[in-house]
Amino acid sequence: MLVKVIGGSVQGIHAVRVTVEVNVCTGVKYYIVGLPDTVIRESFQRIEAALKNNGLRMPRQKIVVNLAPADLKKEGSAYDLPIAAGILAGSDQLDASMLNKYMIMGELSLDGHLQPIKGILPLTISARQEGLKGIIIPAGNVVEASMVDGISVIGLKSISDLLKFFNEGRLPVAQIKTVSPIADSNKEAAADFADVKGQQDVKRAMEVAAAGGHNILLIGPPGSGKTMLACRLPGILPELTPEESLDTTRIHSVAGMLKNTGGLINTRPFRSPHHTISDIALAGGGAEQRPGEISLAHHGILFLDELPEFKRSALEVLRQPIEERLITISRARYTVTFPASFMLVASMNPCPCGYSTHPNRECSCSLSAVKRYMSKISGPLLDRIDLHIQVSPVSFHELNSTEKPESSEKIRIRVNRAREIQQLRQGRADNFINAALDAAMIKKHCILDTSSFYMLEAAMEKLSLSARAYNRILKVARTIADLEGSSTIQVNHIGEAIQYRSLDRVNWCGS
Repeated sequence: MLVKVIGGSVQGIHAVRVTVEVNVCTGVKYYIVGLPDTVIRESFQRIEAALKNNGLRMPRQKIVVNLAPADLKKEGSAYDLPIAAGILAGSDQLDASMLNKYMIMGELSLDGHLQPIKGILPLTISARQEGLKGIIIPAGNVVEASMVDGISVIGLKSISDLLKFFNEGRLPVAQIKTVSPIADSNKEAAADFADVKGQQDVKRAMEVAAAGGHNILLIGPPGSGKTMLACRLPGILPELTPEESLDTTRIHSVAGMLKNTGGLINTRPFRSPHHTISDIALAGGGAEQRPGEISLAHHGILFLDELPEFKRSALEVLRQPIEERLITISRARYTVTFPASFMLVASMNPCPCGYSTHPNRECSCSLSAVKRYMSKISGPLLDRIDLHIQVSPVSFHELNSTEKPESSEKIRIRVNRAREIQQLRQGRADNFINAALDAAMIKKHCILDTSSFYMLEAAMEKLSLSARAYNRILKVARTIADLEGSSTIQVNHIGEAIQYRSLDRVNWCGS
């Protein structure tokens, strides 16, 4: 008897339909085809034990399982349940009349209980797009699947529940749900800029970066507050839109990193990997199609503390996603694309000892040591960072000042207003921020008057700036104008944007 069960395969952050075809006929062997990995090939042992331990019969016949489309690589243990359903239906132990109405996915334990699986959110979205009545999954994944509206989510605790549902049409009421997306109630309050004394120029630069979604590099001696400032940047970013929230949640679902607390992720990610991170962990990929830190920071911030301490090969991975806002990973067995629209926030010392720019401490580094230190970051990567900001130590007077600094909430109001201006001007539903402007959009929206033109021309010649740096200065100037509510870029906007290119303005290797 031939039975077809609907499953799915996660490719990147999306899922595609996989039809699990099970044919039970005369014979004595078990075959599984359709590019299964080792975990899927081992499923027979798990399924056989699960059926026997629940009083069910494993047919002693020839069983052929085909995972279609046959040219798509299938991975993971989530195919245990659809294969088991096909075997039970093919041996007349399960009513197959409603099998084609549901997507079925789940991992089986030897005792027949179902274990949670990764990637449930994109699988549920795929089931809804396929027009299916519902999705049948492990009970531990019900909360995550419940984020998708318009589809029934059926959570099973064991293989016995599968038979009860299809043969008797019953399940515990609490496990059959048609739900709507809900917001994550566990939103944590971000650190506040009101806690930061002094550093007014740096705060201004971070406001500009947040308003336009620009990349920023903080350069200063140890203890000047670089990390503290970076950790407060999420508090001035706009809240995630519903579409951004779903995108972010889907990536974390594929990575198996969602907390089982319910609701979409509604806080912007802040990823801060250690400098020993590998190229693959940063970019994604590996043996599995797993998103890396670059994609986990999608719609949020990727913070790289002590930038020169990262492997140069890992840093060079950032070049494509910074420009294209996605990353394509090509391996021998697959090619997959993950979204990667993030703000890069990095910090570094000006030299190995860290004190070459300190007002009171003397640098102990030789010129050659400083050059080697700075050469760890390539010119093309620095070109892709819009703002290079020098962070100076806070003075004793500023630390003891009784004046209350401006709160993140007040700064965020200005950032939101600037973002609204950008969205209205650019007229795009996504990637409307100034940092994402392409060449055509720069030409259209970053028009300079005569004074601004000559100032930028002089800076280009004096600092030997690249064409990429030229475009990024224009984007930053456009953001500064938006913060002031100006429809045109003026000479003071260009001047401020040029001041944010510290590594172009100063000879850090010898000054």
